[in-house]
Amino acid sequence: MHDYNRVLELISEAGHAAAGADGPERALNEIVKCYFGFLGDRTAHEKDGALKPGERQYFVAGAFLVTPDAGYHMLVSNVGFPPDQERLLVPIDAGHPGHVFATKQELLLENTDDHGNFKQYLKTSRMGSAIFAPMIWKGMFLGQIVMAAQARYTMRQSDLDLLKALANIAAANWVAHAGPAWLASAYPPANGFYVDRQGLEAAK
Repeated sequence: MHDYNRVLELISEAGHAAAGADGPERALNEIVKCYFGFLGDRTAHEKDGALKPGERQYFVAGAFLVTPDAGYHMLVSNVGFPPDQERLLVPIDAGHPGHVFATKQELLLENTDDHGNFKQYLKTSRMGSAIFAPMIWKGMFLGQIVMAAQARYTMRQSDLDLLKALANIAAANWVAHAGPAWLASAYPPANGFYVDRQGLEAAK
């Protein structure tokens, strides 16, 4: 459970930084940076079974925006993804991002091993725990903000609850900073990293 006062501070910090950002992607990045250093059980990797041999605890976070043609979720404002996946593009109906798109509901995967349909789209490894929260503006699904960790049971319900609140701030700032117009001009990206529905093998 998170400290109530610290949660209020983080929401305030994220909203203030995003409102003052230069452009929509930077606005989302300010929000992502705020929660990246806060969410998740930072001792989860110390528990038995949290990591398999050869794994190490690390985190990734970012926003997946629905592309103008509604064909993909495109990664923006990421923290921790490989540089060549800066513009990761996942088919709109693929994996758990696709599930969030279809249901317009937040999602917690405490242990991805319990979800046989979990797809790996990150090049470096399969993540063990993840949360997703939709960005919705006037009923329109804009995308989602996400966070994942290598260690199982890192992400908790309290983390998802805060991510959901931040997703509302993210949606409002995305629209206020003319995000849809920016996305229309940025897509398709020259450095697009396209994956299929089946995901990727872990990097060797």
